Amino acid sequence: MTVDYLTLKWLHILSSTLLLGTGLGIAFFMWMAHRSGDARQIAATARVVVIADALFTAPAVIVQLGSGLWLAWLLHLPLTVFWVGIALLLFFVIGVCWLPVVWLQARARDLARAAAEAGMPLPPAYARVMRWWFWLGWPAFISVIAIFWLMVHKPI
Repeated sequence: MTVDYLTLKWLHILSSTLLLGTGLGIAFFMWMAHRSGDARQIAATARVVVIADALFTAPAVIVQLGSGLWLAWLLHLPLTVFWVGIALLLFFVIGVCWLPVVWLQARARDLARAAAEAGMPLPPAYARVMRWWFWLGWPAFISVIAIFWLMVHKPI
Protein backbone atom coordinates (compact mmCIF):
# COMPACT_ATOMS: atom_id res chain seq x y z
CA MET A 1 0.00 0.00 0.00
CA THR A 2 1.37 3.40 -0.95
CA VAL A 3 0.78 6.41 1.15
CA ASP A 4 0.50 9.77 -0.52
CA TYR A 5 3.44 12.00 0.47
CA LEU A 6 1.25 14.99 1.30
CA THR A 7 -1.03 12.85 3.48
CA LEU A 8 1.97 11.53 5.39
CA LYS A 9 3.38 15.04 5.73
CA TRP A 10 0.00 16.26 6.99
CA LEU A 11 -0.06 13.46 9.57
CA HIS A 12 3.46 14.39 10.67
CA ILE A 13 2.53 18.07 11.07
CA LEU A 14 -0.72 17.19 12.83
CA SER A 15 1.02 14.90 15.32
CA SER A 16 3.73 17.50 16.00
CA THR A 17 1.03 20.07 16.70
CA LEU A 18 -0.73 17.66 19.02
CA LEU A 19 2.54 16.88 20.77
CA LEU A 20 3.41 20.54 21.36
CA GLY A 21 -0.13 21.58 22.25
CA THR A 22 -0.78 18.72 24.62
CA GLY A 23 2.62 19.16 26.22
CA LEU A 24 2.07 22.87 26.82
CA GLY A 25 -1.47 22.31 28.06
CA ILE A 26 -0.45 19.56 30.45
CA ALA A 27 2.46 21.63 31.77
CA PHE A 28 0.28 24.71 32.25
CA PHE A 29 -2.54 22.98 34.12
CA MET A 30 -0.18 20.84 36.20
CA TRP A 31 1.89 23.89 37.16
CA MET A 32 -1.17 25.98 38.03
CA ALA A 33 -2.56 23.20 40.22
CA HIS A 34 0.84 22.83 41.88
CA ARG A 35 1.01 26.56 42.59
CA SER A 36 -2.36 26.39 44.34
CA GLY A 37 -0.86 24.12 47.00
CA ASP A 38 -4.29 22.48 47.32
CA ALA A 39 -3.78 18.70 47.52
CA ARG A 40 -7.30 17.97 46.23
CA GLN A 41 -6.90 20.25 43.21
CA ILE A 42 -3.44 18.85 42.48
CA ALA A 43 -4.69 15.27 42.75
CA ALA A 44 -7.63 15.95 40.42
CA THR A 45 -5.50 17.82 37.87
CA ALA A 46 -2.68 15.26 37.95
CA ARG A 47 -5.22 12.45 37.43
CA VAL A 48 -6.40 14.11 34.21
CA VAL A 49 -2.83 14.96 33.15
CA VAL A 50 -1.77 11.31 33.43
CA ILE A 51 -4.78 10.29 31.31
CA ALA A 52 -4.07 13.01 28.71
CA ASP A 53 -0.45 11.89 28.39
CA ALA A 54 -1.60 8.32 27.76
CA LEU A 55 -4.35 9.27 25.30
CA PHE A 56 -2.69 12.08 23.37
CA THR A 57 1.03 12.53 24.03
CA ALA A 58 2.13 8.89 23.80
CA PRO A 59 0.36 8.21 20.47
CA ALA A 60 1.64 11.54 19.07
CA VAL A 61 5.21 10.55 19.99
CA ILE A 62 4.83 7.23 18.16
CA VAL A 63 3.25 8.88 15.09
CA GLN A 64 5.95 11.58 15.08
CA LEU A 65 8.81 9.13 15.00
CA GLY A 66 7.14 6.75 12.56
CA SER A 67 5.96 9.40 10.13
CA GLY A 68 9.29 11.26 10.29
CA LEU A 69 11.29 8.15 9.49
CA TRP A 70 8.81 7.21 6.76
CA LEU A 71 9.05 10.68 5.21
CA ALA A 72 12.85 10.49 5.24
CA TRP A 73 12.65 7.08 3.54
CA LEU A 74 10.16 8.33 0.91
CA LEU A 75 12.41 11.31 0.16
CA HIS A 76 15.57 9.15 0.10
CA LEU A 77 16.90 11.43 2.82
CA PRO A 78 19.72 9.81 4.81
CA LEU A 79 19.36 10.04 8.58
CA THR A 80 22.91 11.40 8.59
CA VAL A 81 21.82 14.67 6.97
CA PHE A 82 22.68 17.32 9.59
CA TRP A 83 19.19 18.63 10.38
CA VAL A 84 17.64 15.15 10.36
CA GLY A 85 20.31 13.76 12.66
CA ILE A 86 20.01 16.69 15.06
CA ALA A 87 16.20 16.36 15.05
CA LEU A 88 16.52 12.66 15.92
CA LEU A 89 19.01 13.47 18.68
CA LEU A 90 16.63 16.08 20.11
CA PHE A 91 13.77 13.59 19.83
CA PHE A 92 15.85 11.23 21.97
CA VAL A 93 16.47 14.05 24.51
CA ILE A 94 12.72 14.66 24.66
CA GLY A 95 12.11 10.98 25.36
CA VAL A 96 14.79 10.87 28.05
CA CYS A 97 13.05 13.80 29.77
CA TRP A 98 9.44 12.82 29.08
CA LEU A 99 9.52 9.22 30.30
CA PRO A 100 10.52 10.19 33.86
CA VAL A 101 8.01 13.07 33.73
CA VAL A 102 5.20 10.57 33.08
CA TRP A 103 6.21 8.67 36.21
CA LEU A 104 6.65 11.92 38.18
CA GLN A 105 3.14 13.08 37.26
CA ALA A 106 1.67 9.80 38.46
CA ARG A 107 3.75 10.03 41.66
CA ALA A 108 2.61 13.64 42.26
CA ARG A 109 -0.99 12.50 41.72
CA ASP A 110 -0.60 9.68 44.25
CA LEU A 111 1.12 11.85 46.87
CA ALA A 112 -1.48 14.62 46.50
CA ARG A 113 -4.37 12.14 46.64
CA ALA A 114 -2.97 10.52 49.79
CA ALA A 115 -2.51 13.93 51.45
CA ALA A 116 -6.03 15.03 50.46
CA GLU A 117 -7.62 11.81 51.71
CA ALA A 118 -5.74 12.05 55.03
CA GLY A 119 -6.48 15.77 55.38
CA MET A 120 -2.74 16.38 55.67
CA PRO A 121 -0.43 18.87 53.94
CA LEU A 122 1.54 17.77 50.92
CA PRO A 123 4.61 15.77 52.00
CA PRO A 124 8.20 16.88 51.27
CA ALA A 125 8.41 14.08 48.67
CA TYR A 126 5.79 15.94 46.63
CA ALA A 127 8.00 19.05 46.42
CA ARG A 128 10.96 16.91 45.26
CA VAL A 129 8.80 15.23 42.59
CA MET A 130 7.60 18.58 41.27
CA ARG A 131 11.10 20.04 41.27
CA TRP A 132 12.27 17.17 39.05
CA TRP A 133 9.11 17.49 36.90
CA PHE A 134 9.75 21.21 36.40
CA TRP A 135 13.43 20.90 35.48
CA LEU A 136 12.94 17.93 33.14
CA GLY A 137 10.24 19.85 31.30
CA TRP A 138 12.54 22.63 30.12
CA PRO A 139 15.00 20.63 28.00
CA ALA A 140 12.09 18.69 26.51
CA PHE A 141 10.18 21.87 25.61
CA ILE A 142 13.25 23.61 24.18
CA SER A 143 14.04 20.48 22.15
CA VAL A 144 10.52 20.41 20.68
CA ILE A 145 10.84 24.07 19.66
CA ALA A 146 14.28 23.38 18.17
CA ILE A 147 12.88 20.48 16.13
CA PHE A 148 10.17 22.76 14.72
CA TRP A 149 12.90 25.21 13.72
CA LEU A 150 14.93 22.42 12.09
CA MET A 151 11.92 21.15 10.15
CA VAL A 152 11.24 24.60 8.72
CA HIS A 153 14.80 25.79 8.05
CA LYS A 154 16.50 22.47 7.24
CA PRO A 155 20.07 23.77 7.77
CA ILE A 156 22.83 21.80 6.08
